Amino acid sequence: MTLSRREFLQVLAAAAAAGLPLASRSQDETFYDLPPFGNVSLLHFTDCHAQLLPMSFREPNVNLGVGTGANSPPHLVGEALLRHYGFKPDSREAHAFSHLDFAQAARKYGKMGGFAHLATLVKKLRAERGASLLLDGGDTWQGSATSLWTRGQDMIDAQKLLGVEIMTGHWDFTYGAARLKEVLAGDFAGSIEFLAQNVETTDFGDPVFKPATLRSLAGVPVAVIGQAFPYTPIAHPRRFVPDWKFGIEERRLQRIADEVRAGNGGKTGAQVVVLLSHNGMDVDLKLASRVTGIDVILGGHTHDGVPAPVVVSNAKGRTLVTNAGSHGKFLAVLDLDVKGGRIADYRYRLLPVFANLLPADREMARLIEAKRAPYAEKLAEKLAVTEALLYRRGNFGSTMDQLILDALMEMKGAEIAFSPGFRWGTTLLPGEAITYEQVMSQTAITYPQVVVTEMAGETIRANLEDICDNLFNPDPYYQQGGDMVRIGGMSYSCAPGARRGARIGDMRIGERPVEPRKTYKVASWAPVAEDFRDAGEPVWDLFARYLREKKVVRPRRLNAPRLIGVKGNRGIA
Repeated sequence: MTLSRREFLQVLAAAAAAGLPLASRSQDETFYDLPPFGNVSLLHFTDCHAQLLPMSFREPNVNLGVGTGANSPPHLVGEALLRHYGFKPDSREAHAFSHLDFAQAARKYGKMGGFAHLATLVKKLRAERGASLLLDGGDTWQGSATSLWTRGQDMIDAQKLLGVEIMTGHWDFTYGAARLKEVLAGDFAGSIEFLAQNVETTDFGDPVFKPATLRSLAGVPVAVIGQAFPYTPIAHPRRFVPDWKFGIEERRLQRIADEVRAGNGGKTGAQVVVLLSHNGMDVDLKLASRVTGIDVILGGHTHDGVPAPVVVSNAKGRTLVTNAGSHGKFLAVLDLDVKGGRIADYRYRLLPVFANLLPADREMARLIEAKRAPYAEKLAEKLAVTEALLYRRGNFGSTMDQLILDALMEMKGAEIAFSPGFRWGTTLLPGEAITYEQVMSQTAITYPQVVVTEMAGETIRANLEDICDNLFNPDPYYQQGGDMVRIGGMSYSCAPGARRGARIGDMRIGERPVEPRKTYKVASWAPVAEDFRDAGEPVWDLFARYLREKKVVRPRRLNAPRLIGVKGNRGIA
């Protein structure tokens, strides 16, 4: 099924007549007007984290950049971001790309994403364009109850129906190597190519996946190279991929870019070279300055919704670096005008996916309903009601993680609690019910165990220094983690711009300093170390039990660190 421009507006008008809320008819009707340009189009989404339904997702109010990354995309938030890109306050774009007045704006503009609505947009854009590719940047099979319980099958079927042609990965590896191989040999065979040039066997260094593919779009040879998350075995338990080695593999990438550009085996050389990346945007920006011959990097991992490409110069030309947000909130559209064997011009839009502006695609809606049906009753269990805005994303803390931390400390009798700095997890507005599905959207991983340990103060500090360096090392190639670990029960200071080992200080429990040699009872979840493989109960059981007891979640104080040396940084609001 495809929708012409006329058919799309007819469906939109019918939806409005049926009572679908539309804030400004004339403006909303033209919101997805995107005139075709050039002869090659790349459509890209990434980090949807298994969100099949429309949802709310609040962008961060703290996304600090350090070194050369300070005060520039992607490290702009709030009003600084709006000014940089020329977005009007209180507009749809302001809501989609920033945290500002989030609850009020979310009620005004409605939920975002959802694969049935994304499918409508994809079909519309592809119908208007002669030659296109739909690329998925990974983190697709993880992040929801149904994806966990089906081992990603709900998302795999949705990807195929959406028309995804090329994919790379990260969290998708946490179902294990055997599951990934099973999908590639079965569901993806002849349908979706999984590319990753930077994964090899640990024994002989053989490539595990196809590194690149060459497609002809309107007669233009386009090469796509895959780049999986380079630190997968560090960020997650090694047991998921015990025989595979990951890395940035800059030299290999250069060699592949040169080869696809030159052509081999009688094949014509690529006129456009694209890197489908899950490096994170800071890594991609550095990579683009060092590796030549790549025209475009379609990036993911760091969930940065960056409205315009960053143009990076290198020894032989320039590279457009993009990052397409997360949770199905955005669809990137890159239209290229390729002439004389090179890109002569381009147009780029990162389109927010507003569910109330895009009628649900019927075929995708039926698929989603069928995939959810066996679990509907369990997912719908109402555990509590929140009076607070509950969100996950931000460098140092979030209200949702604060709730999880409080649950860990109370249910386990711990002095201190840690919750991973995951960037994924949907947002709940004040007054909304916290259902079992919402709990799972914050916790659905394949290593969910709760762990209680005795830790010395000096060990706590050392761990925090390591995690902080993963986030704020001035060299992007050493930025290996998510956001900063969330901490309950203990205050501390953090100087993001300080040297390694000197960022964390003033650790206290109440008014008492944390003593280096004293041990403290610490509760946490998502253990990466093999020692805790069969540790405690799944965190979702503990969290759900806590919420059932509380029934109402009231606003609570966010335990964020005292930040040092960040005055004037446009990555904090």
